[in-house]
Amino acid sequence: MSRLSPYWLWALLAVLPALFTFEALTSTDPEAIHGLLHPSGEFAARLLILTMMISPLALIFRQSRFIGWLRHNRRYFGVAAFGYALLHTVFYLIDEGSLAAVTGDLPKLYIWTGWVAFAIFIPLAMTSMDAAVRAMGPHWKSLRRTTYVASLFTLLHWASLHDWGGTGPALVHFGPLLALEAYRGWYWFNRSAKRRMAKA
Repeated sequence: MSRLSPYWLWALLAVLPALFTFEALTSTDPEAIHGLLHPSGEFAARLLILTMMISPLALIFRQSRFIGWLRHNRRYFGVAAFGYALLHTVFYLIDEGSLAAVTGDLPKLYIWTGWVAFAIFIPLAMTSMDAAVRAMGPHWKSLRRTTYVASLFTLLHWASLHDWGGTGPALVHFGPLLALEAYRGWYWFNRSAKRRMAKA
């Protein structure tokens, strides 16, 4: 399954951004851009969650061909998450309409957490090519770990929307990832403990 051409996956991941962009460019509804803010941001978060769930899932379903396919294409899902986040940011800037409005929003928790998450995404996306991975060597894995920081700020960004009215939806989406990461931590801790006991 991992040998299948990725082009169909790229096309699939591009469908919604293309539809969002088309609606933004052609709609006569003055609220159209504002209406696209949440779906574009939510899909960015969902793809981020999916990307991060792959490693712990691989520990549970070691022989799964589907999980193997996900691992093989993980980078594409990560880049797509950045693409949705970029579109979400562009829609936000257009919706605000001025630099003064944007800077005036910065002290708000649900705004600055989103900017921090997006800023972390940028170097991850810029180094997603094979050439960058080879050039960075082991440093690329260190950079990739900042995804955890980005996910934390994404969770805060989503949860703090509408006076923390986004907490429920954010936890529903991030809950499976938190559970899988807890299992992953337990797995490696237990494995290390067994190794220490074997050497004792």
